[in-house]
Amino acid sequence: MTKAALTIVLASPRGFCAGVDRAIHIVEAAIAKYGAPVYVRHEIVHNRFVVDSLKAKGAVFVDELAEVPDGVPVVFSAHGVPKSVPAAADARGLDYLDATCPLVTKVHREAELHHEMGRQIIMIGHKGHPEVIGTMGQVPDGAVLLVEDVNDAERVAPMDSARLAYITQTTLSVDDTSAITAVLKRRFPAITGPRKDDICYATTNRQNAVKTIAPHCDAVMVLGAPNSSNSKRLVEVAARHGCPNSILVQRAADIDWGALSDITKLGITAGASAPEVLVEEVLAAARQRFAVTIEEVKVTDETTVFKLPAQLL
Repeated sequence: MTKAALTIVLASPRGFCAGVDRAIHIVEAAIAKYGAPVYVRHEIVHNRFVVDSLKAKGAVFVDELAEVPDGVPVVFSAHGVPKSVPAAADARGLDYLDATCPLVTKVHREAELHHEMGRQIIMIGHKGHPEVIGTMGQVPDGAVLLVEDVNDAERVAPMDSARLAYITQTTLSVDDTSAITAVLKRRFPAITGPRKDDICYATTNRQNAVKTIAPHCDAVMVLGAPNSSNSKRLVEVAARHGCPNSILVQRAADIDWGALSDITKLGITAGASAPEVLVEEVLAAARQRFAVTIEEVKVTDETTVFKLPAQLL
């Protein structure tokens, strides 16, 4: 039986960013240096395939520092942690490695500086996300007001609008964040923002790539985890920019190919914590069902690389 033709449009850049790549290498290098087990507080990045791969190499993932035994190294996830976590590790004499993405650390330093200068901080982000918890935990309780959307931005009530700053989670929708900051600047003209956008280069690039391909696709598939903020934003961006049939999948085995049987052009991208091997897995599954033609649409090249912590060099 002749296979139906399917053009797959690969968005580029996609997949791992420099911060995720660094975090994974930190866990691998720690296992190589110290031997297994190496404990990791929270998922090192939001991807089950990555987490399971590191477990197989000797990583043990825990929710809280209290679950880490004495005398073994612990790694803090790429999303960053409140100051209370390394302080607790120091109090117990634990050796720890901080895999926080340097671009998240940049936002941490912004929060500290604003607080030192007497500014109340508005953080644009998603309540309960580990990055938001970590960033808000750089300053005392109550120093940060969390804003999730434009409605929150219209309602937020700072103590002194003349001494006010905003920061953002690094993995947000560029368009949504722009709308929120516009409200804040209208309501609080004196508000101080970051000199360079807090949304990271990788999030921006992946969203731009999806915006480019979405209008030309019958469906867009984003490979990523349901708890991955940047992956979920890619689905939303694709839907808003010309392809309402946009879905998030973790693995090829999760795909409902029947729902895609009538399409002729499928866009594929991957969140910043999804490895390229998962894209290859989907391409292989597609070739079993369709006569596949591959097109790649690249919006920019990425050359950013982050160094490992000094104790692993």
